[in-house]
Amino acid sequence: MTYQAVFFDFDYTLGDATDAILAGFSHGMTQLGQPVPDRETIRRTVGLPLELAYERLTGDQNPAHKSQFRDAFASVARPMQLQGVPLFPGGAELLHALHRAGVHLAIASTKQQSTLETILHGHGLLDLLDFVIGGDSVDHAKPAPDCLLLGMERLHLKPEQLLFCGDTTIDAATAQAAGCDFAAVLNGTTPKEAFDSYPKVFTAPDLPALQAFLGL
Repeated sequence: MTYQAVFFDFDYTLGDATDAILAGFSHGMTQLGQPVPDRETIRRTVGLPLELAYERLTGDQNPAHKSQFRDAFASVARPMQLQGVPLFPGGAELLHALHRAGVHLAIASTKQQSTLETILHGHGLLDLLDFVIGGDSVDHAKPAPDCLLLGMERLHLKPEQLLFCGDTTIDAATAQAAGCDFAAVLNGTTPKEAFDSYPKVFTAPDLPALQAFLGL
């Protein structure tokens, strides 16, 4: 382990909130009079800010409608997520191994910070983390590097001391913009070949493989 810190995206990297996300999209689209996309179409938007996901799925660029969608989505999805989101196999073990190795840990996600903290607390993992950076913690969402730059600033780190792990090309672009290393995790909907044009140190088929790559 040569990194001083490892940051993780959450959805489809560490956790699988599909059921809550689908319920939130279904309610939000219905409230706005939009057709509800199928499961896989919705899953492919996970990792985008909700407003952008809504726009891409509907073509509706009206800011008021985007705000209404976010509110409707949150009214259903957030309570479900606060009740618990399952982690992918090896997720808890990886965080514990990194913590034992003395590595700084953080989450950098587009989810709200309080939601993430509640989910991680429910798994008994929140105390392993230095902090959680949610989409509401920064001015600009990924792929802008704000979340990673904020984390490095808090820990007084240089980019080469940080590894960011995520499941989408948005995460890969975020790491590239921040100047830090990136590891792709194939727990989500993004295929391996989609990462070919982005710098990366490893492509992990799952979290146990990522732990092995890190020598833990």
